[in-house]
Amino acid sequence: MAEIISLEGRTIVVTGAGQGIGHAVVKLGIALGANVVGVDLNADSLSAAMAELPKDRVMAVAGSVADSELATRAVGEAIERFGGVHGLVNNAGIIRPAMIEKMTDQQWRDVIDVHLSGSFYWTRAVGQHMVARAKNGDPTGGALVNISSDAGRKGSVGQINYAAAKAGLLGMTMTAAREWGRYNVRANSVCFGVVETPMTEVVRGEKFRDNMLAQIPLGRWSTPDEVVKTVCFLLSDAASYITGQHLGVNGGFHISL
Repeated sequence: MAEIISLEGRTIVVTGAGQGIGHAVVKLGIALGANVVGVDLNADSLSAAMAELPKDRVMAVAGSVADSELATRAVGEAIERFGGVHGLVNNAGIIRPAMIEKMTDQQWRDVIDVHLSGSFYWTRAVGQHMVARAKNGDPTGGALVNISSDAGRKGSVGQINYAAAKAGLLGMTMTAAREWGRYNVRANSVCFGVVETPMTEVVRGEKFRDNMLAQIPLGRWSTPDEVVKTVCFLLSDAASYITGQHLGVNGGFHISL
């Protein structure tokens, strides 16, 4: 029986690849046959994450995802090295929590720049290549996966910057799906609940743990390795007729029509 999910012959770009969900996407992508371009601000973490992987199939890019010139340059280098880019996972993220009335302009900008502007820069750079390839007769297309959050659909106390950015990603996803569907470029979002990563240490801590778990029908957190299976599914041909959608991978933390 043929493998249902395969990324054989594909090259995918993953931002925030140095740890957590991003690193898990990179590892699974490699296991499924892809070449992977890993992007992360922390050069040391990125280097350590990539060291365990086959050198001929990975490319490390250290720098801020909010640097539009870096996005353009890195995608160009990836195309030159691997012959093309077929997938993008906008995963890089930070948090700068504060209640609305106490949030500074800098805290607002920091989160918006990374989550929203950064995702736009990489989407534009990768999308330009995919569209150009399609116009030249290549039917391969491509797949974009934006890592959003339930915070973008229901709000998050103390994180208006994060919730706004994640909600913005949903709009970005739907627009890319509508504009680029004619070129066989698909765009989808994955909305995670609480995943066991450094970013969620506070909400998984003693103060909030019981209340958070009570809101999750499955009664547990997820691991990065568990949730990234959905990401790689959306990157693959197994999801060839899925675009413009927001898929909740959250144990039931947010349930809607």
